[in-house]
Amino acid sequence: MSLAVFDIGGTAVKYGLWQKGAIKQKGKFPTPSSFTQLEETFAQTIKNFDTEVTGVAISSPGAVNVEKRRIDGISAVSYLHHRPIFAELEDYLKLPVTIENDANCAGICEMIQGAGKQVQQAVFLVIGTGVGGAIFIHNQLYKGAHLFGGEFGLMRNQNGKSLSVNGTVRNTALRFSEKFGQNIDGVQLFDLKKEGNVDAEQAVSEMYDSLVESLYNIQVSLDPEMVIIGGGVSARNEFINELRKRLYNNLAKDDIESIMPEIQACQYHNDANLIGAALNFETLKQ
Repeated sequence: MSLAVFDIGGTAVKYGLWQKGAIKQKGKFPTPSSFTQLEETFAQTIKNFDTEVTGVAISSPGAVNVEKRRIDGISAVSYLHHRPIFAELEDYLKLPVTIENDANCAGICEMIQGAGKQVQQAVFLVIGTGVGGAIFIHNQLYKGAHLFGGEFGLMRNQNGKSLSVNGTVRNTALRFSEKFGQNIDGVQLFDLKKEGNVDAEQAVSEMYDSLVESLYNIQVSLDPEMVIIGGGVSARNEFINELRKRLYNNLAKDDIESIMPEIQACQYHNDANLIGAALNFETLKQ
């Protein structure tokens, strides 16, 4: 089986060829401005692979309704939504197509062959420009009654703002820049913290507190064995260690530290969406 795999983002579409359990011939192109252009670019990309493709696996934003073969909700790529997109792509490409939400794809990757492959109950959080996620119960993806399972970025913190606002490095750096008249990104914010800048330390600490507030609520609601953290920031050991320490302390305050989950960084990082989309295809089409 050789699959063309696409990960649709707001500014770029990543792609690759899935063969024998590995992603090859990876690349990316700017996200097309229309659905017609997307179809054409998909077809050209498939044509450029050095082998015959037998299917197309897609990681997409939005609430993917597999049963009704469409993508509900909203995203930065508006033309994907509320249309018979499965059938349209299959008709145009003349290949079987699977589509799943991008965070779900990343979670599938990590649960099948990554950080979560040894556990049955897990929660996956991807922390990027916002916060997305996925829930796995008995090693099966749980999407919820309205396909909103795992939308942890919409959780509200005590300040009334969402976790996507409070809990990302990008937005923390933006708030810091606005407050102190600077123009720094997340990497520079952590550098300032490392240098002992008190304001940077406080900003990062508040971000951790927001994340852990939500992780506490997730833990006492779903009780996963493991929380897997994705997104570029997951590569920072400090980030994972702070979440572990602070969540344990919060649970201990209520004498329930015994339910502390493992917190692990994801293993596949930038390739997780592509790999998860391919694994999802294999599971559905086997």
